[in-house]
Parts: sequence; structure tokens; C-alpha cells
Amino acid sequence: MTEHAKPPSRRSRIIGEARSIALMLALLAVARTSFANHYTVPSGSMENTLKPGDHVIVDMSAYGLRVPFTDIVLVERGHPQRGDIAVFRSPVDGTRLIKRVVAVGGDRVSVTAGHLRINGTPMASMAAPDVERFGEHRADLNLDRGGGPDVVAATIPVGQVLVMGDHRGDSFDGRYFGLVPARSLYAKARYVYWRSGEGPVWKPL
Repeated sequence: MTEHAKPPSRRSRIIGEARSIALMLALLAVARTSFANHYTVPSGSMENTLKPGDHVIVDMSAYGLRVPFTDIVLVERGHPQRGDIAVFRSPVDGTRLIKRVVAVGGDRVSVTAGHLRINGTPMASMAAPDVERFGEHRADLNLDRGGGPDVVAATIPVGQVLVMGDHRGDSFDGRYFGLVPARSLYAKARYVYWRSGEGPVWKPL
């Protein structure tokens, strides 16, 4: 006669279930840190494009697939482009910031009274001076507190980017803390999906 296998003990079942749960949580963590996540806008530095409390979907893989919780890029996917709204850590204190990439390596940039010129071309038109266009991206500027610090014509080194807030007079950005390495941008904002006072929205960025 064949001997029947003993059913697993209660302790074995608990250990097995715990391992399954741990694996699931680890996979979820990898997905959140490597592919998609959400971000809550903490301040008004990106008004009028983003408002305080906006919930934003961010693409964690837009600038490359990384080892979770590190800046190590495993697979290159893309590079920051002018007009991108990117998430990165402040070079001053490590706080997470969300700002617009306004210039990339090789660009000659100047800012006067909050208005941006790239390679000698103004990003806003005379008909709509408070709207800057970067290809498919649109920056709705807020200049109610002035334009913030000017930038005298400067050329951005390769591998660096200049980031600024759309609320030009109320944004702690690259005009204060300097250029940011392009590799340090770890997510690209794609959509606003919730706005305080309005509820669900679906606004491409």
C-alpha cells in the first residue's frame, strides 16, 4: 500500500501564505517604483498648470527603468524634453519637487520678467504672453507675484537641465539652486486625475 502524504501543518500553511503575501507586496513595490505611481502637488509653484492638492499620475519609467529606490538605470527609455513636468529630489535638501523642464543640454536660455527665450525664440506669443508652448506641452504661467529672478543668456551643458515653476514669481527652482542632472529626474507627470474642489478630472500634461 502507498502511504498518503501528510497534509501540511498549520505552521507550514501560515509560512507559505506569508511568503506569498511578501512576494506580492514586493512586486507591487517594484511596479510602483519602476512603472507608474501618483504624486500630490504640495504647493502653488506650478500654477496655473497644476494647483495645490492636485493628484497626478506620474510615469516612473519615462526616463529609463531603474533599480527600485535607486538612481541606477537598467534600461534607457527616453530623455527629458523641454516642456516635460518632472519629479526629482531637491539638490538642496532632498525634498521631492515637481517642476517644468524648460531647457536641456545645448540650449541657450534667458528669462526676463518671467518670460522664457530658448535659442533666441520666445516661448510665448504676443497674442498670449502668459502661455508658453513647448511643442505639445503648454505652460499656463502665473505672474501675479512677478517673474522671479531673471536669467542672463546662458548655455545649458550636456547632461543638465534647467527646471522652473510655471508660477514664476513663487517658485523655488533652478534659478535658485542651479541646474539639475538629467539622470536625476525619476518620473514624468502625465495626467491630473483629481483636483480639490472639482473631484475627478482627466487633464493631460
